[in-house]
Amino acid sequence: MLKIIFSTFLVVFLAELGDKTQLVTMLLSSKSTSKIPVFLGASLALISTTLIGVLCGSFVEKYIPQNVLNLVSGIAFILIGIIIIFK
Repeated sequence: MLKIIFSTFLVVFLAELGDKTQLVTMLLSSKSTSKIPVFLGASLALISTTLIGVLCGSFVEKYIPQNVLNLVSGIAFILIGIIIIFK
């Protein structure tokens, strides 16, 4: 269980570094006189989106086989990469 927690933390932490969510949070924090409400608001937003992701993942897992999910996600990431390259 700790291995899953650590690997999930590491992957999400690295994925979130420098993304638009972090940049917006820094902008909001720089404009606010109190940093705690910005921290709490951003934390609640990330917790909420993570909850949605976990619930959706649990639902999808019941109806779509893992190999199909892997194939579809791989194709989606490749397509997104191609779109980003040519934009």
